[in-house]
Amino acid sequence: MSTAPTTRYLRPSWFTKHVVNRIVRRMARLGLSPLGLRQLTVRGRTSGEWQTVPVNLLELDGRRYLVAPRGQTQWVRNIRVAGAGELRVGRRVEPIEVEELADADKPTILREYLRRWKAEVKVFFEGIDEDATDEQLLAVAPGFPVFAVAGAEAA
Repeated sequence: MSTAPTTRYLRPSWFTKHVVNRIVRRMARLGLSPLGLRQLTVRGRTSGEWQTVPVNLLELDGRRYLVAPRGQTQWVRNIRVAGAGELRVGRRVEPIEVEELADADKPTILREYLRRWKAEVKVFFEGIDEDATDEQLLAVAPGFPVFAVAGAEAA
């Protein structure tokens, strides 16, 4: 679990929420997965309804991670409570369980996440990039929830 809780949250714009996310979700639903695109489905912590959001699944050194570049989003709050969800790409559905990482364990993961998806996520990292030092990444780590993903990949 994060060692320094934070309430950092960057709310998506109307355009992002209603246009970009819908396009990206549709791509994942059709099985188009550039660089790890998935549709994360998680049960809402208060409504109990299934919620979906596009995510980038980071694979690094044989492990998989979900990073929340916008901070304490609804999906982050929901998956913390549920501890599980589903990753979808095309017709493949993979049940997953997650474990949130401590801030001290995040620098390598955040650096690789920035390296792979810099064009789409650099705006959320406010001047931090893949060349940042471990100290710089540790300083911002509380604002970026990271979850280790466990589950058998769907065939």
